[in-house]
Amino acid sequence: MNIITANDLRTRGLSDIERILQDETEVVISVGGRPRYVVIDIARYDHLRECEIHSAWQQASVDLAAGDYRRENVDEHIARIRNEISGEVH
Repeated sequence: MNIITANDLRTRGLSDIERILQDETEVVISVGGRPRYVVIDIARYDHLRECEIHSAWQQASVDLAAGDYRRENVDEHIARIRNEISGEVH
């Protein structure tokens, strides 16, 4: 994992990020000596999003098969979410 500082990014711009991404899949940008951001190229980002969507779809399929879901209209759903947020779980 390659780490560049925010100061390096300010002085050298994107050239360091582009150079590192030629050989690595991600670049970590540190701020104040601590890792703060991760930069990846758009193809990797798209792949990770697809993996998230696939995982959510699989979990939803498992929940549906197990009967772990609710049937409610929009108003009921909004009321339930508001109650859960306020701590009034019914």
